[in-house]
Amino acid sequence: MRFADAAETSRRLPAVRVQGYLSTWPRVVREQWEALGRREETPMRFPPSPQDIDRLLQAMQWVQWLQVEQRHLVWMRAQRYGWQEIGKRLGCDRTTAWRRRQRALGRVAEQLNCCGTSLAFIE
Repeated sequence: MRFADAAETSRRLPAVRVQGYLSTWPRVVREQWEALGRREETPMRFPPSPQDIDRLLQAMQWVQWLQVEQRHLVWMRAQRYGWQEIGKRLGCDRTTAWRRRQRALGRVAEQLNCCGTSLAFIE
């Protein structure tokens, strides 16, 4: 649950842009036939609250306890990738990917138990 919330919070963060550059050129207004069905509007997203950011940063600290492959696995599942897609990307079966994720979450739980932190929001 905490990792899924962290993935949702990171999706709601504003896009990273290089500061200090701007264009003085006017914006190109396209005719309808020029756009060819492309949508140029960006969806309106509500920014995350400070509490959401704090939970995101806490989840990112937890991810540091994992190996790189485990990080990818936990984060992909938090972003609601399907097990078959995860298995394809990691080069293993979906049940093996599930077991590896359980092992990674167990590692996080083990580290949190060491620190005396509550386990209520891991998944």
